Amino acid sequence: MRADLFPPLRLATEADGPALADLVNFAGEGLPLYLWRRLAAPGENPWTIGAHRQAQRAAAGQTVVVDEGSGVLAAMTGYPIGEDPVPIGDDMLPVLRPLQELENKVPGTWYLNVLATYPRARGRGFGARLIHFAESHAAAAGHHGVSIVVADTNVGARRLYERLGYREIERAPVIQDDWETASTEWILLTKAIAS
Repeated sequence: MRADLFPPLRLATEADGPALADLVNFAGEGLPLYLWRRLAAPGENPWTIGAHRQAQRAAAGQTVVVDEGSGVLAAMTGYPIGEDPVPIGDDMLPVLRPLQELENKVPGTWYLNVLATYPRARGRGFGARLIHFAESHAAAAGHHGVSIVVADTNVGARRLYERLGYREIERAPVIQDDWETASTEWILLTKAIAS
């Protein structure tokens, strides 16, 4: 991530790990917590795993947050999708396979992996501001588009993306395995950008 951010945007720090875990789980429809529970050793708190993983992403400069001085209000994480599809082997968890299949459909784009705002901060344009930053970053890095996957039940987020020019290009079924969700489909949206 570029560091040319202006308040209230800033790069996340390792100290933001707990808030980021909360937002990542919210954006991921509870799937992140499901995965952290699978990673937890007996007696280990899965939220601790989530916070640690998000702190690592922050340390690597992969996360941008909105902070008006009192802590994280919204967050965005993204990464480039390579030109070659990622193999989907038998070792990949079934719940993750449809998401990887969708990512493989948009090579060369910047993938907006997480975008979430705390309910108390909604309606203030933070999501749109983070998306615009992601698009600017993607263009500067030479990507031809930005892509994002949203659950079919997340109508508000999808409305925001479509208002900003994102269009649906593919769907994949949600595989629940033993993860409980009301969602039935993942929706891949993308937007072309000039680099």
